[in-house]
Amino acid sequence: MIYDRNNIFARILRGEIPCKKVYEDQYALAFHDIDPKTPTHILVIPKGPFVSFADFSAQATENEIVGFIRAAGLVARQAGLDDSGYRLLANHGPDSHQEVPHFHIHICGGRPLGPLLA
Repeated sequence: MIYDRNNIFARILRGEIPCKKVYEDQYALAFHDIDPKTPTHILVIPKGPFVSFADFSAQATENEIVGFIRAAGLVARQAGLDDSGYRLLANHGPDSHQEVPHFHIHICGGRPLGPLLA
């Protein structure tokens, strides 16, 4: 799959669309989901043009991978989710219902989440 430079996350990264930012560094941007499914629902996206986790894990530099993972951990800690717990979720492809073709993870928490899959 070819990266679409006009996807909504690419446009957010360029500042064309606003977001409710919670964290940003050279590797990642984190912001509140506009349609939260849990009391805390934050998206973390890498700054590079990666379509999916498969693309990110194959093409990102070691610094990009480490920076992204550290950013996700920091965001979860700053959101106060360490004690109660949280779920990290990344969708890949149509069967998973990936809506935006830019790799991202969801950090979900703030309430008991129940079973992973229904």
